[in-house]
Amino acid sequence: MANSLGRRWTSSILRQGQSLYPTHHTSRFSTTAEGVNDLPLSGVRVLELGQLIAGPFCGQLLGHFGAEVIKIEPPGVGDPLRVWRELDVDGTSPWFRSLGRNKKSVAIDLRKEEGRQLVKQLAIKSDVLLENFKPGTIEKWGLGPSSIHPMNPSLIFTRVSGYGQTGPWSSRPGYASVCEAESGFRFINGMPDPETGLLSGPPVRPNISLGDSVAGLHAAFGTVLALMSRLKKPAEDRKGGQTVDVSIMESMLNMMEGIIPEYDRKGKIRGPSGSSVTGIVPTNAYPCLPSPSTSSSPTYIIIGANGDTLYTRLMRPLYAQNHHRVARQPEIEAAISSWTSARSAEEVLQVLESAGVPVGRVVGVGEIVESEQVKARGAVENVWVGGEKDGWNVKMSGVFPVLEGCNTATRWAGPELGEHTEEVLVGELGLSARDYARLIQDGVIA
Repeated sequence: MANSLGRRWTSSILRQGQSLYPTHHTSRFSTTAEGVNDLPLSGVRVLELGQLIAGPFCGQLLGHFGAEVIKIEPPGVGDPLRVWRELDVDGTSPWFRSLGRNKKSVAIDLRKEEGRQLVKQLAIKSDVLLENFKPGTIEKWGLGPSSIHPMNPSLIFTRVSGYGQTGPWSSRPGYASVCEAESGFRFINGMPDPETGLLSGPPVRPNISLGDSVAGLHAAFGTVLALMSRLKKPAEDRKGGQTVDVSIMESMLNMMEGIIPEYDRKGKIRGPSGSSVTGIVPTNAYPCLPSPSTSSSPTYIIIGANGDTLYTRLMRPLYAQNHHRVARQPEIEAAISSWTSARSAEEVLQVLESAGVPVGRVVGVGEIVESEQVKARGAVENVWVGGEKDGWNVKMSGVFPVLEGCNTATRWAGPELGEHTEEVLVGELGLSARDYARLIQDGVIA
């Protein structure tokens, strides 16, 4: 049955003729926000096969700026992120509601041949196939470039993995924490050994999956570059859609600033620097007296007076240039800490802001949500979840950057598992009611 369905759908699509801008660019999908057609990625269809963080974060970014994102999830379970960390009253993670926003959820079992055929037909009618499985996985399913490009030559494959699609490490599992270590990022986070300056004890990690998010950003950027590249080609040359090969390790390596050239030219191995930055003084965290405004968060402030003119506003210009200050860093840091330790955060902020010195409090999420700057910019959204009468709002960070003239407010929260299965398979692929009911009964879809 799967093969006959696949042949029927494929022949129907091929009869329409393949163009550089396939017929799906005039969307039949509904949206819940006005002005979506004015967003920069409006008319782009993304088929998301990934799960958890890196691939779906890329899909979230693309969807927020107008792309139609069809998220394929396994029936019964869905993306594991649905039940990670804190769960809401309906048993779904608020994190998923945020990461899955503006996406269509279609529940298809990729372990079944008929399920893979359905996804293949969706890929034929898409602009981008986004996945973050171990390299070679989608090839085993018959969903790789060599299987899809004969029917959709311009399809872009955005592929996120731990170490990339090639090389001796390509088959390793792509866990962000491990890739952060292999990129050198973890080596420079923690406390330095007083004698060697290198890492003393275990590295400190940020309490987020940074590698996944950084890779997702690179994947979204690469996807937009591939779309732009496709647009620039003459119509007759728009074949052989590009592969965007994103490695978590390489994405983190891309953030490592001058570490490699400094090692190459000067033999320097940069180690951790606690709460400061190597070679730039002063920029650090400094303690303050407890106060009402910081009672629920650490009583620390950050001072960034590392520019020469900024330093002269903070302290007497005994060491007016940065290389002089680096040589006397312990003395300078001790003087600043002694001054801040005798004052509340409010007093320190008032004095330094008046002097034009960059300064800010170390705050927790509660202070962020209530921040006057965050509220003024609309940087945290209230997004409705559930039905009109029995739903609730979930606060989510906005998606940035802000684009002038574009309404990039969230259109809907991460959907229920399989919420759009019928809409997509019947409305887009033309599946009959009989076939749709049978596939549900057989557990292929949900």
